[in-house]
Amino acid sequence: MEIQDLRGIGKRLFAGIGRTRLRPFESVSIGKGAGGDKTFPIDKQAEDIIIAGLESLNEPLSIVSEEAGIKEIKGGGARVLIDPIDGSKNAISGVPFYCSSIAVADGNRVGNVFMSYVINLLTGDEFWAERGKGAYFNGIRIATQKDDIFYFIAYEAQIPKRDIPIITKLLGEARRARCFGSMALDLAYLAYGSVSVFVMPEPSRSFDYAGGWLLVKEAGGIITDTKGNSIDDEETGLGRGATILASGNAGLHDKALKLL
Repeated sequence: MEIQDLRGIGKRLFAGIGRTRLRPFESVSIGKGAGGDKTFPIDKQAEDIIIAGLESLNEPLSIVSEEAGIKEIKGGGARVLIDPIDGSKNAISGVPFYCSSIAVADGNRVGNVFMSYVINLLTGDEFWAERGKGAYFNGIRIATQKDDIFYFIAYEAQIPKRDIPIITKLLGEARRARCFGSMALDLAYLAYGSVSVFVMPEPSRSFDYAGGWLLVKEAGGIITDTKGNSIDDEETGLGRGATILASGNAGLHDKALKLL
């Protein structure tokens, strides 16, 4: 599998889903996905496109997807972590900020991810990274923020009453703070240099952040849990594991950890 294979899937995603952007999608749940969240028609549509694209590669793969769970192709092989629609609540509400995320690993740990791809389904903008080859935005190499000023902090708050008090001191030091609702895009824009720090104070699933993990690392950033511990050994399964703190550089990360 090569990055161009993932980009080909991205083109099909944008053609199939992106063309209906800027309007709310069907908001009635059609069940629960393997990850435990409600599944909406847009989630299933995106997952079907991605899995069909992976099957067409005719390679042995082990898929871990938010909706379908674990699916083996040709007996299983490299592990492919899929979040078909990251930000599905945004999508069904008509909020224009959601994406698809795909990460490929040569083992069952986050640290084994060697290729990742994130596509903004509103704009068609692509982010991708390969281990040791850097991170890219639409083919242009990108890098994280270099100084240690909290220009822009992005965060996720699944239950605001519970989560926001945990990160209040950090947010209070930001020049701007935003909760966008799509972790993979948050991490992609951190890799791009637009976001100084991203924080998620609740345990996350590997397919939520695996694609962003490699983008951040290859762009020069740092990503750990909110206590500063490595998340490289987190298992790439369906369960919730690590909290997430990502920063553009070590200076930002150290300051953020102290505030948390």
